[in-house]
Amino acid sequence: MFAANVSAEVKLPNIIGNDMVLQRDMPVPIWGWADKGEKVTVSFAGQSKTTKANENGKWMVKLSALKAKEAPAKMTIEGSNKIILENILVGEVWICSGQSNMEWSIRSSMNAKEEIAASNHPVIRLFNVPGHKVHPKPQERLAIPSDWKVCNPDTSSNFSAVGYYFGRRLLQELDVPVGLIGSNWGGTRIEPWTTLDGFESVSELSKEAEKVKSYKADTKVGGGSPSAIYNQMVHPLAPFAMRGAIWYQGESNGGEHMSYYHKKHALVNGWRKVFQNDELGFYWVQLANFRKPNVRVVQDPKKEFSNPAGGDGWAKIREAQTKALDIRHTGMAVAIDLADAHNPNDIHPRNKQDVGGRLAQWALHQTYGKKELVPTGPLYKGHKIKGGKVHLSFDHVGKGLMVGKKTKLEPTAEVKGGKLEHFSIAGEDKKWVWADAAIDGDTVVVSSKEVKKPVAVRYGFTMNPANANLYNKDGIPALPFRTDDW
Repeated sequence: MFAANVSAEVKLPNIIGNDMVLQRDMPVPIWGWADKGEKVTVSFAGQSKTTKANENGKWMVKLSALKAKEAPAKMTIEGSNKIILENILVGEVWICSGQSNMEWSIRSSMNAKEEIAASNHPVIRLFNVPGHKVHPKPQERLAIPSDWKVCNPDTSSNFSAVGYYFGRRLLQELDVPVGLIGSNWGGTRIEPWTTLDGFESVSELSKEAEKVKSYKADTKVGGGSPSAIYNQMVHPLAPFAMRGAIWYQGESNGGEHMSYYHKKHALVNGWRKVFQNDELGFYWVQLANFRKPNVRVVQDPKKEFSNPAGGDGWAKIREAQTKALDIRHTGMAVAIDLADAHNPNDIHPRNKQDVGGRLAQWALHQTYGKKELVPTGPLYKGHKIKGGKVHLSFDHVGKGLMVGKKTKLEPTAEVKGGKLEHFSIAGEDKKWVWADAAIDGDTVVVSSKEVKKPVAVRYGFTMNPANANLYNKDGIPALPFRTDDW
Protein backbone atom coordinates (compact mmCIF):
# COMPACT_ATOMS: atom_id res chain seq x y z
CA MET A 1 0.00 0.00 0.00
CA PHE A 2 2.86 2.38 0.75
CA ALA A 3 4.36 1.80 -2.72
CA ALA A 4 0.98 2.36 -4.35
CA ASN A 5 0.49 5.63 -2.51
CA VAL A 6 3.93 6.87 -3.57
CA SER A 7 3.30 6.09 -7.24
CA ALA A 8 -0.12 7.70 -7.08
CA GLU A 9 1.15 11.09 -5.96
CA VAL A 10 0.63 13.91 -8.42
CA LYS A 11 3.97 15.18 -9.68
CA LEU A 12 4.92 18.21 -11.77
CA PRO A 13 7.69 19.03 -14.23
CA ASN A 14 10.39 21.40 -12.96
CA ILE A 15 9.16 24.26 -15.14
CA ILE A 16 5.88 24.38 -13.19
CA GLY A 17 6.64 25.55 -9.69
CA ASN A 18 6.84 28.30 -7.11
CA ASP A 19 7.77 31.80 -8.33
CA MET A 20 6.98 31.07 -11.98
CA VAL A 21 5.49 33.47 -14.52
CA LEU A 22 2.58 32.22 -16.60
CA GLN A 23 1.96 33.57 -20.09
CA ARG A 24 -0.88 36.06 -20.37
CA ASP A 25 -3.56 36.21 -23.06
CA MET A 26 -3.30 32.61 -24.30
CA PRO A 27 -4.29 29.13 -23.05
CA VAL A 28 -1.84 27.88 -20.40
CA PRO A 29 -1.08 24.13 -20.26
CA ILE A 30 -0.47 22.70 -16.79
CA TRP A 31 0.64 19.07 -16.78
CA GLY A 32 2.29 16.34 -14.79
CA TRP A 33 2.05 12.70 -13.78
CA ALA A 34 -0.17 10.59 -11.54
CA ASP A 35 -1.60 7.10 -11.40
CA LYS A 36 -3.46 5.88 -14.46
CA GLY A 37 -7.04 7.17 -14.27
CA GLU A 38 -6.33 9.40 -11.28
CA LYS A 39 -8.48 12.53 -11.12
CA VAL A 40 -6.46 15.77 -11.03
CA THR A 41 -7.83 19.29 -10.45
CA VAL A 42 -5.88 22.49 -11.10
CA SER A 43 -7.17 25.72 -9.55
CA PHE A 44 -5.79 29.17 -10.30
CA ALA A 45 -7.09 32.74 -10.64
CA GLY A 46 -10.73 31.73 -10.22
CA GLN A 47 -10.49 28.83 -12.67
CA SER A 48 -10.76 25.16 -11.82
CA LYS A 49 -9.95 22.50 -14.42
CA THR A 50 -10.24 18.77 -13.89
CA THR A 51 -8.88 15.83 -15.89
CA LYS A 52 -7.73 12.23 -15.47
CA ALA A 53 -4.28 10.77 -15.97
CA ASN A 54 -4.04 8.68 -19.14
CA GLU A 55 -2.76 5.12 -19.49
CA ASN A 56 0.82 6.35 -19.24
CA GLY A 57 0.06 8.33 -16.10
CA LYS A 58 0.31 11.71 -17.79
CA TRP A 59 -2.31 14.42 -17.38
CA MET A 60 -2.80 17.94 -18.71
CA VAL A 61 -5.29 20.76 -18.38
CA LYS A 62 -5.32 24.10 -20.14
CA LEU A 63 -6.21 27.19 -18.19
CA SER A 64 -8.15 29.74 -20.16
CA ALA A 65 -6.29 32.92 -21.15
CA LEU A 66 -5.14 34.93 -18.14
CA LYS A 67 -4.68 38.67 -17.71
CA ALA A 68 -1.32 40.09 -16.61
CA LYS A 69 -1.01 40.09 -12.85
CA GLU A 70 1.79 41.42 -10.63
CA ALA A 71 0.13 40.45 -7.36
CA PRO A 72 1.49 37.02 -6.32
CA ALA A 73 -1.08 34.23 -6.55
CA LYS A 74 -1.35 30.59 -5.51
CA MET A 75 -2.05 27.55 -7.66
CA THR A 76 -3.48 24.33 -6.23
CA ILE A 77 -3.01 20.95 -7.94
CA GLU A 78 -4.98 18.21 -6.24
CA GLY A 79 -5.21 14.47 -6.83
CA SER A 80 -4.49 11.86 -4.18
CA ASN A 81 -2.21 14.56 -2.75
CA LYS A 82 -2.33 18.33 -2.82
CA ILE A 83 0.38 20.64 -4.15
CA ILE A 84 0.21 24.39 -3.48
CA LEU A 85 2.45 26.60 -5.59
CA GLU A 86 3.19 30.08 -4.28
CA ASN A 87 4.19 33.50 -5.59
CA ILE A 88 2.99 33.03 -9.19
CA LEU A 89 2.75 35.99 -11.57
CA VAL A 90 1.16 36.38 -15.00
CA GLY A 91 2.92 38.25 -17.80
CA GLU A 92 5.26 37.56 -20.70
CA VAL A 93 7.40 34.41 -20.99
CA TRP A 94 10.38 33.90 -23.32
CA ILE A 95 12.95 31.15 -23.78
CA CYS A 96 16.56 32.30 -24.25
CA SER A 97 18.71 29.74 -26.04
CA GLY A 98 21.80 29.11 -28.13
CA GLN A 99 25.52 28.64 -27.67
CA SER A 100 28.02 30.51 -25.51
CA ASN A 101 27.11 34.08 -26.45
CA MET A 102 23.60 33.44 -25.10
CA GLU A 103 24.93 31.41 -22.20
CA TRP A 104 27.36 34.23 -21.30
CA SER A 105 26.40 35.47 -17.87
CA ILE A 106 25.83 38.95 -16.50
CA ARG A 107 28.81 38.55 -14.16
CA SER A 108 31.15 38.03 -17.15
CA SER A 109 29.78 40.92 -19.19
CA MET A 110 30.37 44.65 -19.37
CA ASN A 111 29.72 46.66 -16.18
CA ALA A 112 28.96 43.44 -14.35
CA LYS A 113 29.24 44.78 -10.80
CA GLU A 114 26.88 47.70 -11.42
CA GLU A 115 24.43 45.63 -13.44
CA ILE A 116 24.16 42.88 -10.84
CA ALA A 117 23.68 45.43 -8.05
CA ALA A 118 20.85 47.02 -10.05
CA SER A 119 19.11 43.72 -10.90
CA ASN A 120 16.49 43.85 -8.16
CA HIS A 121 13.39 43.19 -10.26
CA PRO A 122 10.85 41.17 -8.24
CA VAL A 123 8.54 40.74 -11.24
CA ILE A 124 11.27 39.28 -13.45
CA ARG A 125 11.63 35.55 -12.83
CA LEU A 126 14.50 33.37 -14.04
CA PHE A 127 14.52 29.65 -14.81
CA ASN A 128 17.83 28.13 -15.92
CA VAL A 129 18.21 24.62 -17.35
CA PRO A 130 21.32 23.34 -15.54
CA GLY A 131 24.13 21.29 -17.00
CA HIS A 132 24.83 20.20 -20.56
CA LYS A 133 22.84 17.04 -21.19
CA VAL A 134 21.78 14.98 -24.21
CA HIS A 135 19.46 12.06 -24.96
CA PRO A 136 18.54 10.10 -28.10
CA LYS A 137 14.82 10.40 -27.34
CA PRO A 138 12.66 13.34 -26.20
CA GLN A 139 12.58 13.38 -22.40
CA GLU A 140 9.73 14.47 -20.15
CA ARG A 141 11.96 15.53 -17.24
CA LEU A 142 15.16 17.56 -17.01
CA ALA A 143 18.29 15.55 -16.25
CA ILE A 144 19.13 17.92 -13.38
CA PRO A 145 16.27 19.50 -11.37
CA SER A 146 15.89 23.28 -11.44
CA ASP A 147 13.44 25.91 -10.24
CA TRP A 148 12.32 29.49 -10.80
CA LYS A 149 14.20 32.33 -9.11
CA VAL A 150 13.04 35.83 -8.30
CA CYS A 151 15.46 38.19 -10.09
CA ASN A 152 17.73 40.01 -7.65
CA PRO A 153 21.49 40.48 -7.08
CA ASP A 154 21.70 37.07 -5.41
CA THR A 155 20.13 35.17 -8.31
CA SER A 156 20.89 37.12 -11.49
CA SER A 157 24.67 36.96 -11.88
CA ASN A 158 24.84 33.53 -13.53
CA PHE A 159 21.86 34.05 -15.83
CA SER A 160 22.18 34.77 -19.56
CA ALA A 161 23.18 38.42 -19.94
CA VAL A 162 21.46 38.74 -23.32
CA GLY A 163 18.32 37.14 -21.89
CA TYR A 164 18.30 39.40 -18.84
CA TYR A 165 18.80 42.63 -20.82
CA PHE A 166 16.10 41.54 -23.25
CA GLY A 167 13.69 40.86 -20.38
CA ARG A 168 14.57 44.06 -18.57
CA ARG A 169 13.72 46.10 -21.68
CA LEU A 170 10.38 44.29 -22.01
CA LEU A 171 9.60 45.08 -18.38
CA GLN A 172 10.46 48.74 -18.90
CA GLU A 173 8.28 49.04 -22.01
CA LEU A 174 5.36 46.74 -21.17
CA ASP A 175 5.18 47.08 -17.37
CA VAL A 176 4.11 43.45 -16.85
CA PRO A 177 5.93 40.53 -15.21
CA VAL A 178 8.53 38.76 -17.35
CA GLY A 179 9.57 35.12 -17.15
CA LEU A 180 12.88 34.12 -18.76
CA ILE A 181 13.88 30.51 -19.39
CA GLY A 182 17.55 29.87 -20.17
CA SER A 183 18.64 26.73 -22.03
CA ASN A 184 22.14 27.05 -23.49
CA TRP A 185 25.30 25.17 -24.32
CA GLY A 186 28.49 26.83 -25.50
CA GLY A 187 30.15 25.61 -28.69
CA THR A 188 27.09 23.79 -30.03
CA ARG A 189 25.73 23.67 -33.56
CA ILE A 190 22.12 24.31 -34.50
CA GLU A 191 21.33 20.69 -35.41
CA PRO A 192 21.29 19.25 -31.85
CA TRP A 193 18.74 21.92 -30.85
CA THR A 194 16.36 21.00 -33.68
CA THR A 195 13.41 18.61 -33.39
CA LEU A 196 12.71 15.64 -35.64
CA ASP A 197 9.53 17.36 -36.84
CA GLY A 198 11.62 20.41 -37.66
CA PHE A 199 14.02 18.42 -39.81
CA GLU A 200 11.13 16.67 -41.52
CA SER A 201 9.54 20.02 -42.39
CA VAL A 202 12.49 20.97 -44.63
CA SER A 203 13.16 18.63 -47.56
CA GLU A 204 16.82 19.65 -47.76
CA LEU A 205 17.37 18.17 -44.29
CA SER A 206 16.10 14.65 -44.95
CA LYS A 207 19.46 13.09 -43.99
CA GLU A 208 19.30 14.69 -40.56
CA ALA A 209 15.71 13.52 -40.15
CA GLU A 210 16.62 9.95 -41.07
CA LYS A 211 19.49 9.96 -38.60
CA VAL A 212 17.25 11.11 -35.74
CA LYS A 213 14.61 8.53 -36.66
CA SER A 214 17.25 5.82 -36.41
CA TYR A 215 17.96 6.57 -32.75
CA LYS A 216 16.99 3.96 -30.20
CA ALA A 217 16.76 4.50 -26.46
CA ASP A 218 20.33 3.25 -26.02
CA THR A 219 21.88 5.02 -29.02
CA LYS A 220 24.97 6.90 -27.95
CA VAL A 221 24.61 10.59 -28.76
CA GLY A 222 26.72 13.64 -27.98
CA GLY A 223 26.54 17.40 -28.01
CA GLY A 224 26.81 17.45 -31.80
CA SER A 225 24.18 14.82 -32.57
CA PRO A 226 21.03 16.10 -34.31
CA SER A 227 18.13 16.62 -31.84
CA ALA A 228 20.17 15.32 -28.89
CA ILE A 229 20.30 18.58 -26.91
CA TYR A 230 16.71 19.45 -27.74
CA ASN A 231 15.59 16.06 -26.41
CA GLN A 232 17.02 16.67 -22.93
CA MET A 233 17.26 20.46 -22.53
CA VAL A 234 14.18 21.80 -24.35
CA HIS A 235 11.58 19.06 -24.69
CA PRO A 236 11.03 18.77 -20.90
CA LEU A 237 9.95 22.44 -20.95
CA ALA A 238 7.21 21.89 -23.52
CA PRO A 239 4.43 22.82 -23.90
CA PHE A 240 4.91 25.58 -21.28
CA ALA A 241 3.05 28.59 -22.68
CA MET A 242 5.35 31.35 -23.88
CA ARG A 243 5.33 34.31 -26.22
CA GLY A 244 8.56 33.60 -28.01
CA ALA A 245 12.22 32.66 -28.21
CA ILE A 246 15.46 34.58 -28.55
CA TRP A 247 18.39 32.75 -30.10
CA TYR A 248 22.13 33.53 -30.27
CA GLN A 249 23.95 30.79 -32.14
CA GLY A 250 25.80 30.26 -35.38
CA GLU A 251 29.50 30.51 -34.60
CA SER A 252 29.76 26.70 -34.59
CA ASN A 253 28.05 26.60 -38.00
CA GLY A 254 30.16 29.54 -39.18
CA GLY A 255 31.51 27.86 -42.33
CA GLU A 256 28.03 27.34 -43.78
CA HIS A 257 25.95 29.35 -46.22
CA MET A 258 22.39 28.51 -47.29
CA SER A 259 22.44 25.18 -45.46
CA TYR A 260 22.13 27.26 -42.29
CA TYR A 261 19.11 29.03 -43.78
CA HIS A 262 17.37 25.66 -44.12
CA LYS A 263 18.36 24.68 -40.60
CA LYS A 264 16.96 27.92 -39.20
CA HIS A 265 13.61 27.11 -40.82
CA ALA A 266 13.73 23.64 -39.26
CA LEU A 267 14.57 25.00 -35.81
CA VAL A 268 11.71 27.51 -35.81
CA ASN A 269 9.18 25.10 -37.32
CA GLY A 270 10.01 22.44 -34.74
CA TRP A 271 9.88 24.70 -31.71
CA ARG A 272 6.60 26.27 -32.80
CA LYS A 273 5.07 22.81 -33.03
CA VAL A 274 6.33 21.46 -29.72
CA PHE A 275 5.32 24.61 -27.83
CA GLN A 276 1.92 24.47 -29.54
CA ASN A 277 2.19 28.06 -30.71
CA ASP A 278 2.21 28.84 -34.44
CA GLU A 279 2.71 32.50 -33.54
CA LEU A 280 5.76 31.88 -31.33
CA GLY A 281 7.96 34.92 -31.93
CA PHE A 282 11.51 33.99 -32.87
CA TYR A 283 14.32 36.55 -32.79
CA TRP A 284 17.99 35.78 -33.36
CA VAL A 285 21.32 37.58 -33.28
CA GLN A 286 23.37 37.97 -36.43
CA LEU A 287 26.97 37.06 -35.68
CA ALA A 288 29.13 39.90 -34.39
CA ASN A 289 32.31 41.22 -36.01
CA PHE A 290 35.25 38.97 -35.20
CA ARG A 291 38.99 38.60 -35.86
CA LYS A 292 41.24 40.71 -38.09
CA PRO A 293 39.49 43.86 -39.37
CA ASN A 294 39.09 44.24 -43.11
CA VAL A 295 39.56 47.93 -43.93
CA ARG A 296 40.06 50.16 -46.92
CA VAL A 297 43.37 51.62 -45.74
CA VAL A 298 45.93 49.20 -44.32
CA GLN A 299 47.49 50.94 -41.33
CA ASP A 300 48.91 47.99 -39.43
CA PRO A 301 49.51 44.84 -41.51
CA LYS A 302 49.53 42.73 -38.35
CA LYS A 303 45.97 43.72 -37.49
CA GLU A 304 44.22 44.64 -40.71
CA PHE A 305 43.91 43.66 -44.34
CA SER A 306 42.27 45.14 -47.40
CA ASN A 307 39.87 42.93 -49.35
CA PRO A 308 37.04 44.82 -51.07
CA ALA A 309 35.48 41.57 -52.31
CA GLY A 310 35.01 40.24 -48.78
CA GLY A 311 33.11 36.98 -48.56
CA ASP A 312 35.50 35.66 -45.93
CA GLY A 313 34.70 34.03 -42.60
CA TRP A 314 31.15 34.55 -41.39
CA ALA A 315 30.02 36.76 -44.30
CA LYS A 316 27.93 34.01 -45.86
CA ILE A 317 26.34 32.64 -42.70
CA ARG A 318 25.30 36.21 -41.85
CA GLU A 319 23.70 36.32 -45.29
CA ALA A 320 21.83 33.09 -44.52
CA GLN A 321 20.71 34.52 -41.18
CA THR A 322 19.34 37.55 -43.01
CA LYS A 323 17.57 35.47 -45.64
CA ALA A 324 15.84 33.48 -42.88
CA LEU A 325 13.86 36.62 -42.07
CA ASP A 326 11.43 35.22 -44.66
CA ILE A 327 10.09 33.07 -41.79
CA ARG A 328 6.90 34.66 -40.50
CA HIS A 329 7.07 36.52 -37.17
CA THR A 330 10.85 36.52 -36.87
CA GLY A 331 13.53 39.20 -36.59
CA MET A 332 17.28 39.58 -36.30
CA ALA A 333 19.41 41.82 -34.10
CA VAL A 334 22.51 43.17 -35.82
CA ALA A 335 25.77 42.99 -33.85
CA ILE A 336 28.54 43.80 -36.35
CA ASP A 337 29.45 46.93 -34.36
CA LEU A 338 29.53 45.44 -30.87
CA ALA A 339 32.85 43.58 -30.69
CA ASP A 340 35.66 45.14 -28.67
CA ALA A 341 37.80 47.12 -31.13
CA HIS A 342 40.83 46.52 -28.91
CA ASN A 343 40.29 42.76 -28.77
CA PRO A 344 38.70 41.64 -32.06
CA ASN A 345 39.81 38.03 -31.49
CA ASP A 346 37.38 37.65 -28.58
CA ILE A 347 34.46 35.59 -29.84
CA HIS A 348 32.43 36.75 -26.82
CA PRO A 349 31.75 40.51 -27.09
CA ARG A 350 31.14 41.78 -23.56
CA ASN A 351 28.48 44.29 -24.62
CA LYS A 352 25.38 42.16 -24.11
CA GLN A 353 23.23 45.16 -23.16
CA ASP A 354 22.90 46.32 -26.75
CA VAL A 355 22.34 42.76 -28.00
CA GLY A 356 19.45 42.23 -25.58
CA GLY A 357 18.11 45.71 -26.29
CA ARG A 358 18.14 45.19 -30.06
CA LEU A 359 16.37 41.84 -29.72
CA ALA A 360 13.76 43.54 -27.54
CA GLN A 361 13.39 46.30 -30.14
CA TRP A 362 12.26 43.68 -32.66
CA ALA A 363 9.89 42.01 -30.21
CA LEU A 364 8.38 45.32 -29.09
CA HIS A 365 7.80 46.40 -32.69
CA GLN A 366 6.49 43.15 -34.11
CA THR A 367 5.20 40.94 -31.30
CA TYR A 368 3.81 43.74 -29.15
CA GLY A 369 2.73 46.12 -31.92
CA LYS A 370 4.80 49.16 -30.94
CA LYS A 371 5.08 50.31 -34.54
CA GLU A 372 6.60 53.64 -33.54
CA LEU A 373 9.83 51.73 -32.81
CA VAL A 374 11.93 50.90 -35.86
CA PRO A 375 12.74 47.19 -35.39
CA THR A 376 16.27 47.14 -36.78
CA GLY A 377 18.86 48.96 -38.86
CA PRO A 378 18.65 49.70 -42.59
CA LEU A 379 17.97 46.50 -44.53
CA TYR A 380 18.88 46.40 -48.22
CA LYS A 381 15.72 46.49 -50.36
CA GLY A 382 16.82 47.16 -53.93
CA HIS A 383 18.98 49.23 -56.23
CA LYS A 384 19.01 51.14 -59.49
CA ILE A 385 22.01 51.95 -61.68
CA LYS A 386 22.07 55.46 -63.08
CA GLY A 387 24.95 57.16 -64.90
CA GLY A 388 27.73 55.00 -63.49
CA LYS A 389 26.39 55.09 -59.94
CA VAL A 390 24.40 52.56 -57.90
CA HIS A 391 21.47 53.95 -55.90
CA LEU A 392 20.61 51.70 -52.94
CA SER A 393 17.26 51.71 -51.15
CA PHE A 394 16.50 50.28 -47.71
CA ASP A 395 13.74 49.13 -45.42
CA HIS A 396 13.79 50.26 -41.76
CA VAL A 397 15.29 53.67 -42.46
CA GLY A 398 13.44 54.96 -39.40
CA LYS A 399 14.19 58.61 -38.71
CA GLY A 400 16.70 58.69 -41.57
CA LEU A 401 20.15 57.43 -42.54
CA MET A 402 23.37 58.63 -40.95
CA VAL A 403 27.07 57.98 -40.59
CA GLY A 404 27.35 56.65 -37.05
CA LYS A 405 29.86 55.60 -34.44
CA LYS A 406 29.16 53.13 -31.65
CA THR A 407 31.42 53.22 -28.61
CA LYS A 408 30.89 50.57 -25.93
CA LEU A 409 27.57 51.18 -24.10
CA GLU A 410 27.17 54.76 -25.26
CA PRO A 411 24.28 55.55 -27.62
CA THR A 412 25.31 55.58 -31.27
CA ALA A 413 26.61 59.05 -32.16
CA GLU A 414 26.02 60.69 -35.53
CA VAL A 415 29.26 61.69 -37.23
CA LYS A 416 28.43 65.00 -38.86
CA GLY A 417 30.20 65.29 -42.20
CA GLY A 418 31.50 61.73 -41.83
CA LYS A 419 32.28 59.46 -44.74
CA LEU A 420 30.57 56.12 -45.30
CA GLU A 421 32.94 53.17 -45.23
CA HIS A 422 33.04 49.53 -46.26
CA PHE A 423 31.16 49.78 -49.53
CA SER A 424 32.73 48.05 -52.52
CA ILE A 425 31.68 48.01 -56.16
CA ALA A 426 32.27 45.87 -59.24
CA GLY A 427 31.58 45.90 -62.95
CA GLU A 428 30.86 43.01 -65.30
CA ASP A 429 34.45 41.79 -64.85
CA LYS A 430 33.55 40.97 -61.23
CA LYS A 431 36.62 42.76 -59.91
CA TRP A 432 35.86 44.48 -56.63
CA VAL A 433 37.26 47.82 -55.55
CA TRP A 434 36.56 49.99 -52.55
CA ALA A 435 33.83 52.49 -53.39
CA ASP A 436 32.81 56.02 -52.51
CA ALA A 437 29.38 56.14 -50.88
CA ALA A 438 27.17 59.01 -49.81
CA ILE A 439 23.77 59.36 -48.18
CA ASP A 440 21.14 60.96 -50.40
CA GLY A 441 17.88 61.23 -48.46
CA ASP A 442 16.77 57.68 -47.71
CA THR A 443 19.16 56.17 -50.25
CA VAL A 444 22.90 55.59 -50.52
CA VAL A 445 24.70 56.36 -53.78
CA VAL A 446 27.78 54.24 -54.50
CA SER A 447 30.42 54.78 -57.18
CA SER A 448 34.10 54.53 -58.07
CA LYS A 449 36.25 56.21 -60.70
CA GLU A 450 37.73 52.76 -61.33
CA VAL A 451 34.37 51.23 -62.33
CA LYS A 452 32.68 53.08 -65.20
CA LYS A 453 29.78 50.62 -65.58
CA PRO A 454 28.98 49.15 -62.17
CA VAL A 455 26.73 46.13 -61.80
CA ALA A 456 26.98 45.19 -58.10
CA VAL A 457 27.68 46.53 -54.61
CA ARG A 458 28.70 44.91 -51.35
CA TYR A 459 28.57 46.37 -47.85
CA GLY A 460 30.15 44.91 -44.73
CA PHE A 461 30.35 41.53 -46.46
CA THR A 462 33.32 40.22 -44.48
CA MET A 463 34.25 38.56 -41.19
CA ASN A 464 35.04 41.85 -39.46
CA PRO A 465 33.76 44.98 -41.23
CA ALA A 466 35.23 47.02 -38.39
CA ASN A 467 34.68 50.42 -39.99
CA ALA A 468 31.20 49.81 -41.45
CA ASN A 469 29.29 52.88 -40.31
CA LEU A 470 25.90 53.16 -42.01
CA TYR A 471 23.16 53.51 -39.37
CA ASN A 472 19.66 54.80 -39.11
CA LYS A 473 19.14 57.77 -36.82
CA ASP A 474 17.56 55.40 -34.31
CA GLY A 475 21.12 54.20 -33.70
CA ILE A 476 20.98 50.72 -35.22
CA PRO A 477 23.55 49.64 -37.85
CA ALA A 478 22.72 48.59 -41.39
CA LEU A 479 22.75 44.87 -42.06
CA PRO A 480 25.65 43.60 -44.21
CA PHE A 481 24.54 42.72 -47.74
CA ARG A 482 25.51 42.19 -51.35
CA THR A 483 23.48 42.85 -54.49
CA ASP A 484 25.18 40.04 -56.44
CA ASP A 485 25.10 36.26 -56.10
CA TRP A 486 28.57 35.50 -57.46
